[in-house]
Amino acid sequence: MSRLNELRLISRVAQMYHIEGRRQAEIAQHLRLSQATVSRMLKRAEAEDIVRTSVIPPVGTYSELEAGLRERYDLAEAVVVECTEDRDGAIMARIGEAAAHLLEVTLAPGEIIGVSSWSQTIFKMVENIHPQKSAQAKYVVQTLGGMGDPSVQTHATQLTTRLARLTGAEPKLLPVQGVTTSREAKLLMQSDPFVRETMDLFGSITLAIVGVGAVEPSELLARSGNIFSSRELADLADAGAVGDISLRFFDKNGKAVRTPLDERVIGIPLEDLARVDRVIALAGGLKKTAAIAGALRLGVIGMLVTDKFTAQRLIDL
Repeated sequence: MSRLNELRLISRVAQMYHIEGRRQAEIAQHLRLSQATVSRMLKRAEAEDIVRTSVIPPVGTYSELEAGLRERYDLAEAVVVECTEDRDGAIMARIGEAAAHLLEVTLAPGEIIGVSSWSQTIFKMVENIHPQKSAQAKYVVQTLGGMGDPSVQTHATQLTTRLARLTGAEPKLLPVQGVTTSREAKLLMQSDPFVRETMDLFGSITLAIVGVGAVEPSELLARSGNIFSSRELADLADAGAVGDISLRFFDKNGKAVRTPLDERVIGIPLEDLARVDRVIALAGGLKKTAAIAGALRLGVIGMLVTDKFTAQRLIDL
């Protein structure tokens, strides 16, 4: 009976603490126990299964899918958003909203943010961010050259400068083509002091926000003129490429696909991205599922923000 009496007292302590909302010092005084004894009893209450912790996810959240993604792809975190349609436009909008909230609540003062400038999903994120007054970033660094067709060349600049303004940061732009005509042209462009200043910050980025592209370019990227030719894209597919992050391509197993095309891209290399403390990928959609899976296997992404349809496909692969 001594154990039963002990458990009865432990149960009473747990009841007073968890249900009645009393502080440990108050419980100790009321029951004529030491506060250290009360603390030990509360721990015993959990060990003896007297107290059980239950987390009931709200409707519209997907903790099981998030746990499945974390386990399957060795992610630090995953955010799976509600979406009523398995359609690219709807998916980008919902991911953008969730990513905006995530950035607002996790932004640290003095953060150096690297942002992939040709992602429509990241653009949706920026549209949903509220101006930050307390935690303000230091720099927002454009991690992929943005010049292309003059009719859309301002997209990358607008995205970077708007995010900088909202986060209280100074924008650091790459005012050059993301894809140059030759290796020699790339070297010449990189010699510009403004370009060099931005690229020198790649190694100081503390938070990178990236999109994931399929080998077939998005509508935005295709219109920009900032992309490889159809023949070059076919060669990438033949080499096993399934997707890219900032025009750095990889295969389905998460291995970088190295081709001479790499020498024409002005943007952050995967090696630099791997050294960033926090890398958040925003991506979803049926056409991108294989690309996202390959990107997650690269080992550079710490957090994925995606939709429930894509999350289920990624787990089922």
